[in-house]
Parts: sequence; structure tokens; C-alpha cells
Amino acid sequence: MWDLLSNLAFGVSVAASPQNLMLCLIGALVGTLIGVLPGLGPVATIAMLLPITYGLPPVGALIMLAGIYYGAMYGGSTTAILVNIPGESASVVTTLDGHQMALQGRAGPALAIAAIGSFFAGCVATVIIAAAAAPLTSVALMFGPAEYFSLMVLGLIFAVVLAKGSVVKAIAMILVGLVLSMIGSDLETGAGRLNFNIPELADGLGFVVIAMGVFGFSEVLRNLEVSHNRDIVQAKITGLMPTREDLIAAAPAIGRGTILGSALGILPGGGSVIAAFAAYTLEKKLSKHPERFGRGAIEGVAGPETANNAASQTSFIPLLTLGIPPNPVMALMVGAMTIHGIVPGPQVMTKQPDLFWGMIASMWFGNLMLVIINLPLVGLWVRLLRVPYRLLYPLILIVCCIGVYSVNNAPTDVYLTAAFALIGYWLVKHDFEPAPMLLGFVLGPLMEENLRRAMLIARGDWTVFLTRPISAGLLIVSAILLVIALLPMIRKKRDEVFVEEG
Repeated sequence: MWDLLSNLAFGVSVAASPQNLMLCLIGALVGTLIGVLPGLGPVATIAMLLPITYGLPPVGALIMLAGIYYGAMYGGSTTAILVNIPGESASVVTTLDGHQMALQGRAGPALAIAAIGSFFAGCVATVIIAAAAAPLTSVALMFGPAEYFSLMVLGLIFAVVLAKGSVVKAIAMILVGLVLSMIGSDLETGAGRLNFNIPELADGLGFVVIAMGVFGFSEVLRNLEVSHNRDIVQAKITGLMPTREDLIAAAPAIGRGTILGSALGILPGGGSVIAAFAAYTLEKKLSKHPERFGRGAIEGVAGPETANNAASQTSFIPLLTLGIPPNPVMALMVGAMTIHGIVPGPQVMTKQPDLFWGMIASMWFGNLMLVIINLPLVGLWVRLLRVPYRLLYPLILIVCCIGVYSVNNAPTDVYLTAAFALIGYWLVKHDFEPAPMLLGFVLGPLMEENLRRAMLIARGDWTVFLTRPISAGLLIVSAILLVIALLPMIRKKRDEVFVEEG
């Protein structure tokens, strides 16, 4: 306990430096902004801003990117409640009761409960991250190459199970991501592979190129074909403070949402969207008056908003302790770490404690900033919602192009990004989920490296993955999950969930 407190105190001293506080504030502001504006999500925004992190210190860069992620969760609720458009995918469920409350003249309490729930969840999740970090890191240090390979297989299977749409399509996307990660040069021999003798591909595809193309550019293309007629609640928002009855009704939902979101956030592939949906379903099941849901029930706002914020923060646990990104945003964080020469995994805690504990402590500051940013500035966010998308998208494209070009000063990267934008657009139009592809691309080199190491140590004996207990256990769990996901009954139920969700 004493070690935990001393580590947190050290993290606070790192996060409280003027530079890191400023970067945390910038991240929170940008996150709120892109959460508020429909059409931009944290994945696309972080992909766009990755090139900027080159010039920043590693701790500050990751604090800012983390702030963007959980800031977007806050901001998404504003749009969902006032406009009935989820600013971020995790806020889909919030529209059901949040907008109904706004139409009843109770937009203020809905926004306040969303902010209070999010702040509480953020604080609890930060404590969970800090408490879980040390034990998980010590477990991770027992892992050899075989265990790491099996763990990554499990992470990819989770991404399949919890991805939207067809399981088969999700598996195909992971395989495409793994193939893309192999383009370039062989890790050991240096021989070119899958590069078709194109000099620009000799070093492989850039992470920024794929991430920005598939998520940034393609998101703009998708938004251009959507009508953005926004039904903004016109009445002046007053009475932000919820009543005593509101707080009594929302408190249990906030508690349950925090627990549920924290648990689901840790699971690879889970993330905030699943957490929000699960929390809403749970509140509706437990309610004595389920008929109120969809008509302005405050529990229908408190539960999902709390859950998605808790999940967004606990998703850092597998990244920081095991080096496994559980969702696309964390895959982008891996990209940001590799830009600065940091290998995600258990060694981060021992070799770079300032980065590890500073990032955890910054989440407290970030959550406090977000409460201060969100509630008093509601009027500003409402005015921003009136900006037509036709004025926003040229600016987004210009920023993206400059960002991509600045990484290597190579025009080829811009062309490749444009190509991946078209690919990403096609994938979404044909119900392929791009997120598993990005996870496959990030984990591909790590999987290959650990596979080779394991085979070298075992002198070519592939049974090493089955004879080592931890590795065998992880592979068995992976196989069970995949079989369950492919069962017709489960597939049908799963499709119903995702249809209702999105």
C-alpha cells in the first residue's frame, strides 16, 4: 500500500509540471471538441495528431493523447444530449434518454449527471490502473516468447469476438492487418518481402499512413455523404445542477456503470462502446419501471456515460502492463510510443517510471479539467455545433496531409494515405470493421518476433506453445472464444446487439 502511494505521489510530481499540465489541458480541450463535433472520433483525431508528437517529450505526448481519448468520451455526451447525434460512437446509447431529457427542458441535469458520472468513473478507474499495474507487471515478467505469442493471439480473438458485424469478416480484417505488417524487410535476414521491388516500401508501411488513411481520411469521405441537419435544442440551458431526486436516482447507476465499465475496458476488443451498451441494458433490467427508459430516464444517461469513461481509462491497463493494445485507440498509443523508441510492456514500469506513473496521475488532473471545461462552456459547444461540415472538412484534410508529409518528408506517404482512405471507405461501405485490421498491423511484428524466438529456444519444436502451461491456457481460451463466436445462436444474438447499438 505504501509503495502504491509513493508511486502515485511520484506520478503526481511528474504530471504536475507546467508543461505536462498544459499538454493535459490541450488534450482534454481537443478531446472535448472532437467529441462534440459529430463526424470526428478519437481514433481519427489521434491518428491525425500523431506526427505532432515527434517534437514533444514522450511523457507529455502520451499525456496529451490520453487526454484526447477520455476527453472525447466527455464531449460525445454533449452532442448526444443536445442534438441527438452521438459525437462519439460510445455515446450512441446516451441519445436514447439524454435527448429526451433535453426536449423536456432538462438538458442541464442530463449534462451535469453525465459530467459527474464521468468524473467519478475516471477517478475510480485511475485508482484501479494504479493498483493493478504492479501485480500485472510482475506476472508479465514471468512471460516468455511463447506466452507473449499466445497472449497476442488471445487479444486478436477478442477483437474478433467483440467487433461489429460478421465474425468471418473480422477474422479476414485481422489477417489483412498481419499481411500488411509483413511488408518491408525480413526481421533477421533483411531480405525484402511483399514490397514488389518498390523502394518506398523497403522499410514497410508507416503506422501513421494506415491509421490516418483508414480512420482520418475515410471518416471525412463517409461524413460528406451524410446530411448534417442538426436538431439542436434551441432553449437556453439553465439549471445545470441536478435535483436531490436526480442524484438519488443516478447514484446506483453511476456505481454499477463504473464497475462494469472498468471490467470491460480491460478486455481486449471490449472498449467503451460495449461498456456503454452493457450498462444501459443492465440499468433497464434492474429498473422497477423499465418503461421509463427511452423517455428521459436519468439512469439511462448516468449508467452508459459512467461506463464508457471507466472503460476508456482501464483500457490502458493491458497496454501499460502487457504491451497489448485492447482497442484501436490503444493501438495508436503503441504507435506513439514506438515513435519515441519506447517498447510497450512490463519493462516500461521499471525502466521509465516517470512515463508510467506520470501518465496514470495525469488522468486525475485531466478528469478534473474536463468537468471544469464541459459544464461552464456548454454554450460554446452548442455554437460550435452550428458550424457546417462543408467548412470543417477542407481544414481537416489539409491538417492530415501536412501531418503525414511531415513524418518522413515523403510525398509517397501522402499518396499511400489517400489510397488507404479509399480502401477504408470501401471496407466500411461493405460492413468490414477496419479496427481489427489496425490491431493486426500493430501486433503483427511483435507476434512474428515472439514466434521466432519461441521456435529458436525450442529448437523448432512447435509443441512449446502447448507444453508451457500459461501459453496452453491462453490458446485454449482463444479457441473456446472463437468457437462460441461462430455458433449460430451466439452469432444471431450478437448481430441483434450491434444492430441495436449502431
